Amino acid sequence: MRNPEQNLISVDELVAIQDDPNTVTFDCSYELTNPDAGLKIYTQGHIPNAIFAYVTGDLAEPPGKRGRHPLPTREKFLETVRSWGVSNDSHVISYDQGLAIFACRLWWMFRWLGHENVSVLDGGMSAWKASGQPVSTDVSAHGRSTFEAKTALTSLVDAEDVLNHNGILIDARAENRFRGEVEPIDHTAGHIPGAICRPSSKNLDESFKFTRDGSRFDVLTDDEEVICYCGSGISATHNILSIILAGHKEPSLYSGSWSEWIEDSSRPIVTG
Repeated sequence: MRNPEQNLISVDELVAIQDDPNTVTFDCSYELTNPDAGLKIYTQGHIPNAIFAYVTGDLAEPPGKRGRHPLPTREKFLETVRSWGVSNDSHVISYDQGLAIFACRLWWMFRWLGHENVSVLDGGMSAWKASGQPVSTDVSAHGRSTFEAKTALTSLVDAEDVLNHNGILIDARAENRFRGEVEPIDHTAGHIPGAICRPSSKNLDESFKFTRDGSRFDVLTDDEEVICYCGSGISATHNILSIILAGHKEPSLYSGSWSEWIEDSSRPIVTG
């Protein structure tokens, strides 16, 4: 069984394997309120040899009834992975500018294809720059691969599963959004009944590194099914990684999350 810590990689560890042809690094920079910002950030400077993974083009389908960032099919993402030149022998590294929510989405999606050797750069680009490592503006060249998907290492659920769920439901959004006091992105405020709030932002310290503070998830037991959700299936993956680091079994992801849930007026919502 894989050591949970292998889901993270430090700057020093990445530097040590950076030139290995089996190391494939992805820049997942993105801004929820400015979808085009990620590519601009990438072109201004990224980790050498990093490939740009476009959240709204590579990691999600267009917004609609399935939410703001609906997952592509496994088959479509498999084709994307092949176009990136990733092989089944690759050690995939994902990073963003520091918060790691977009890096965790890519981490989760590779595991969805059954690829276990994938790690999130702890501290992201912020840690890379802070350690004095070089950045590049070159676009990485890569050929097509014959990557083969395996049995998913993840668990994916839908809205019907959530409606019938009797375990623990964890919302990764900020507490004021969870309570329905504000809603800066989606058209309806509140949360799914029965959910508890564990903001993904509290998984990191001031340097954007994972705290490994498992006490935030002490409510979890391995006897109950745990489902993670957020606004659109992105920051929920951050909580999934943090829960794994805390030593718990991996939760399921409700990828449609709040932005899909509210598209059906028959689904219950609560505030407070």
